[in-house]
Amino acid sequence: MAARPSWRGHLKLSLVTCPVALYNAITPAGDVHFHLINPETKHRVKSVVIDATTDEILDRKDLLKGYEFSKGKYVTLTKEEIDAVRLESTKTIDIGKFVPAEDIDRLYWDNPYFLVPDGKLAAEPFAVIRAAMEETQRVALGRVVMSQRERLVALEPRGKGIVATTLRSHDEVRDLKDFFGDIPTIRTDKEMVQIATRIMSQKHAKFDPATFEDRYEDALRDLIKRKRKGQNVVEADEPEQKESNIIDLMEALQASLKKKAAARAPAKRAAAARARSPRKTAKKKSARK
Repeated sequence: MAARPSWRGHLKLSLVTCPVALYNAITPAGDVHFHLINPETKHRVKSVVIDATTDEILDRKDLLKGYEFSKGKYVTLTKEEIDAVRLESTKTIDIGKFVPAEDIDRLYWDNPYFLVPDGKLAAEPFAVIRAAMEETQRVALGRVVMSQRERLVALEPRGKGIVATTLRSHDEVRDLKDFFGDIPTIRTDKEMVQIATRIMSQKHAKFDPATFEDRYEDALRDLIKRKRKGQNVVEADEPEQKESNIIDLMEALQASLKKKAAARAPAKRAAAARARSPRKTAKKKSARK
């Protein structure tokens, strides 16, 4: 396996344990990354750490971590002191609960990882735990320490392995009432809702992430490609601004419905033509006989 694990430890279900490794399920390989460049020399710029009071340039490896408990006053900690604070979840994912997946609000789902057995001897106990999880048809919850933070993690069987997704804590997720509370209650028009529903049904599709293209990333790559060839940079046109944003909602919904129907009409006619063509061929053959 070419990738490096993000975490190594043990998966534990009651008295059954096995060595496992966590691998990040997402990769930034497709992203466009930039470096800061000095426009005069065209050299790459380095970041340096400077003392905020003396302006002395410091070496990052010699620095301590500090917690500010009052203005300008810090409790400092070394790496060794931080590492000494060990929890069971530092090296063990202990499965504590099984819950229905639908009970976990999607606001809490965070980063996905692939959980795999670490070594040949781990394969059998890993398979047993995974099979037991599959039998329950529920999501297993455990805890894991990653990047010096203890995170709740949801475990789901997938293929031969397990997908482990870190969950955000309750304090991380803002209360939706703080944002949705001021939205006025509107009594919707039933006919408009029915038209909107018809528009949505026309756009019904299966989710396929392969069809999604990051148009902004593609545009950046195209820009870089043209710049490398010495071509001029073409600016995109500004979106057309309408004189007024106030429109008749019913009129807009009906127009959207007609536009979708008109777009589908040629496809329907072509399908109907294809359906009729075999029958015509069959009639011709029978006439020849």
